Amino acid sequence: MRDPNALIDTATLAASLGDPALRVFDCTTRLDPTPAGSPEPYIAVPCREAFEQGHVPGADFLDLQGEFSDTGTHLHFMMPSVAHLMAAFGRHGVGPGTRVVLYSSGTMMWATRFWWMLRSLGFDDAAVLDGGLDKWKAEGRPLESGAARGYPAAIFAAAPREGLFVDAAAVKAAIGRRDAVTVNALGPQFHRGLEPSRYGRPGRVPGSVNVSAATLVDPATKGFTTLADAAARFAAQGVTKDKHVICYCGGGISATIDLFLLHQLGFDDLTLYDGSMGEWAKDESLPIETD
Repeated sequence: MRDPNALIDTATLAASLGDPALRVFDCTTRLDPTPAGSPEPYIAVPCREAFEQGHVPGADFLDLQGEFSDTGTHLHFMMPSVAHLMAAFGRHGVGPGTRVVLYSSGTMMWATRFWWMLRSLGFDDAAVLDGGLDKWKAEGRPLESGAARGYPAAIFAAAPREGLFVDAAAVKAAIGRRDAVTVNALGPQFHRGLEPSRYGRPGRVPGSVNVSAATLVDPATKGFTTLADAAARFAAQGVTKDKHVICYCGGGISATIDLFLLHQLGFDDLTLYDGSMGEWAKDESLPIETD
């Protein structure tokens, strides 16, 4: 594992509670169906109510769509400006000398999205809770209810890394390149275009391969699969370390599970297509492929 500090287990987190440098965040968003005829793929609902019913003691809540995304676009979850993110993370107490633990419920993809965002800002002292709140609760660990108490505000100074996010033009330019591979983290039925897509035209970015985020998680524990299993799944699709790897999904969230594991496997040339199928499928000028 390249970066053991990027992953934390429930026992280690439980033993760390009370550390004044620790910042624990519930990152969960819920995707609700839209009314018939709506052009939107889903309604993004921050899971603050569920957080207030029970969360890791001392944790704060992060609203991805409301506070940590660009609200000037119809696309969900797009990265806002560095200045916007510096102010938002600072309000939540992330700064020099702090250790961040990110978790979510139902799926770890909300936590891995925040981990990728922080990594893009040059903040490396963040960890994803393996198995999320599901594993924490399954083990009978303590929960706290009520509103977040929050953390003292801090000054978050970003040192942005270039290239961790790309746009549609960069994805299109990579089609057919032998030194690049584009990875779709959606389920195989959507990758193959066999089912209607809530994002628009069914199908995939031409030439992209499929390593579904769902296959990278152990359904029993809700934690990550083994690195050996992940390595085999990527290798079977031709995803190798000598290639520029672009990951995408529906809204730039589940693909960060792929990116997290690729990072842990030692891949260096990794990027996320932020607009993903939410943008690509609706833009008739962009090519699409189905089986």
